[in-house]
Amino acid sequence: MKDNEMQIIKNRSLSKVDKKFCELKNNKKLALMPFIMAGDPNIEITSEILLKLQENGADLIELGIPYSDPLADGPVIQVAATRALKSGTNLRKVITLLKSLKGKLNIPIILFSYLNPLLCFGFKKFCEMASNAGVSGLIIPDLPLEEAYKFSEIVSNYSMDLILLVAPTTPFERMKKISNHTKGFTYLVSVTGVTGERNKMENRVENLIAKLKQANPNPIAVGFGISTPDHVNRVREWGADGVIIGSAFVKRISSSTEKDVVENVGEFCKDMRLAADKKK
Repeated sequence: MKDNEMQIIKNRSLSKVDKKFCELKNNKKLALMPFIMAGDPNIEITSEILLKLQENGADLIELGIPYSDPLADGPVIQVAATRALKSGTNLRKVITLLKSLKGKLNIPIILFSYLNPLLCFGFKKFCEMASNAGVSGLIIPDLPLEEAYKFSEIVSNYSMDLILLVAPTTPFERMKKISNHTKGFTYLVSVTGVTGERNKMENRVENLIAKLKQANPNPIAVGFGISTPDHVNRVREWGADGVIIGSAFVKRISSSTEKDVVENVGEFCKDMRLAADKKK
């Protein structure tokens, strides 16, 4: 780790997400972060999937809270949210689930939620409950930078990180502001548009990673459209610190029977772990 990176780390108290990325960087490993939708197909199976992902090599997990109007999500994750809502999943049940896994689920869990459900629930109340349940970070895709400052302070007060997103269309000066105020890591959206599997990674992602590294030494995790070992290899070769895989995991959940879903998702996680660890 470079001297300037170490200095920034020393100047702040380390969160659980910080510690995980430091550990992985020291071991020259790419962070593997699956995304799944809580409650898809039901909350009990979500519990089993979370533990299986941890067992099969996930370094962090992004756990979606189902919402009826998921603006940033493509068809696969939209349908998963609908299934989860039909199964009775809500924000409180997700927190209860995570609380039941404390002591078993030891890797950082990052909740993904749109802003409206959190405001309706009560933002401070949500943060308190999430922190008590062991949540390490929060991603709110429809929260603009201008509003993020006050929410980030609240999240930090409950020992969690508010993680901000950078899009391919984000101007460099704004990119610097976002990367200077995100906590844990910077989430780099690799494509314009919504989530979903893509056939190939766009080469401009390499340039975006380089720009972000120029802006701030925060870890960079790339998400949206990553679904194959080749995509993972490219992200690693381009200098990213982590890879976030969503629709490809969610698709395997939707296409599996309840009997086989946990094992199927676990095997895919193993494959992505092998890709993340593969040397040039």
